Amino acid sequence: MEFLHDDGGRESAGYKGSAGDCVTRAIAIAAELPYREVYDALAEGNATQRLSKRDRKTKRVRTANNGVSTHRKWFKDYMRGLGFEWTPTMQIGSGCQVHLRPDELPKTGRHVLSLSKHLAAYVDGTLRDTGDCSRDGTRCVYGYWTLTGRNR
Repeated sequence: MEFLHDDGGRESAGYKGSAGDCVTRAIAIAAELPYREVYDALAEGNATQRLSKRDRKTKRVRTANNGVSTHRKWFKDYMRGLGFEWTPTMQIGSGCQVHLRPDELPKTGRHVLSLSKHLAAYVDGTLRDTGDCSRDGTRCVYGYWTLTGRNR
């Protein structure tokens, strides 16, 4: 698998050190948007999302540094608003059908891959992230967002 180290513009946006910001990075890379713009939108979504029963003891935080719940409606609406379309590659009980390998993924296009506890950008057959997360082609891809147009 071809891999290119890419922080999505995090360092040039003035952020230092490491963070759990794979969602921000992947979207910034795949959508070709400034890191800060994506970060701010995701931080706003995190801060204003409805708290679940499990979340009641925690407070809303305006940050995208420590992860984003990609299963929330606001996140899916945000992705669709950017022009992305979701393609599921795994169903409950089906087992892994698609792995992070070029022969099992689209050869062209701009994608945000949903992996176990991680999102990564996949652009024209190249994995773009801060580290090679492919696990030598064994990592399961749960689904992916494909940039089909711009709705901004």
